[in-house]
Amino acid sequence: MNGITGTTGDLVVRTLAESEARDVFTSLPDPGLVGGALLGRPYTTVHEGGEYRPEWTWVAEREGRVVARAALWAGPADQQPLLIDWFDFEPGEREAAVRLLRGISPKVEFEVVLPPGWRSDPAARAAAEARIDAASEAGWTPLVERFRYRWTPDSGVPEHSGRLRFRPEPDDEVILDVLRQIQHGTLDAHARQALATGNEDGPAVERAAREDMDHLRWMASHGGREWWRLAHTPDGALAGLHVPGLIPSGYAVGFIGVVPQQRGNGYAYDLLAECTRQLAAEGAESVAAATDLGNAPMAAAFAKAGYPVVQHRFCMTPGTGSAVGA
Repeated sequence: MNGITGTTGDLVVRTLAESEARDVFTSLPDPGLVGGALLGRPYTTVHEGGEYRPEWTWVAEREGRVVARAALWAGPADQQPLLIDWFDFEPGEREAAVRLLRGISPKVEFEVVLPPGWRSDPAARAAAEARIDAASEAGWTPLVERFRYRWTPDSGVPEHSGRLRFRPEPDDEVILDVLRQIQHGTLDAHARQALATGNEDGPAVERAAREDMDHLRWMASHGGREWWRLAHTPDGALAGLHVPGLIPSGYAVGFIGVVPQQRGNGYAYDLLAECTRQLAAEGAESVAAATDLGNAPMAAAFAKAGYPVVQHRFCMTPGTGSAVGA
């Protein structure tokens, strides 16, 4: 067996080998209510042209039968997994599922993929809460729920309002300085988590800005660095930043940010509209995007720009205690 992490009674937790990965992983039936089935991609390994790697794919087996499973995702060039986006287990096998998550290494964020309005669907809600509860017991902490959007040309290309002027900025240090400004008063949960370790100045702001910059550079590794744009008002004042991007699945709105002194003017929509126009000009047939449920101004901008909600994501972060480990 490949990558056995341990046994509890008759339970074996292990990673998979390339020769067996797809057959073993897909042997667990999936009703398709939440989770991996909603991603629009089957479990297929990188070697087969997919997005998953056997060494980052984990199963819990009882008497040779898969009773729980988890797949960690990363981009094609990434050396470490970025998140768990597939995790489920058989009814009555919560203990095995918790054991599985505790055995996973490295520890990364977990996203439960959900249909829109999942709380009003009893079956979807039960399936989601089963996963969330198991992850909580294993040491993960709820962080935020996010809207996932997908724009297509059928929604129409937003018109340019003319209120802002856009220009490229090739210097990453200039972009980083703008990101530092945007951190102040941000509604983004991941940024606020980075800021929570200190006051909204000094090291905490620097940490949050650099985390955003790392994400933007990760997207730029797939292409599109020349698309990044700073936005200014007609009198030359900095308004914000928008970053059209590329991710492994295609075009995406990578970042929209308004500097604190310009908030309240509706510029988030102007930035998003220009970002969408730019990607449409590049030939995008679809554009992915996301924002936190608590970020009402950004959610309103997406609705106005013709971005329908296609998924929710319930995001959880790994803890630092003994339940999760290093």
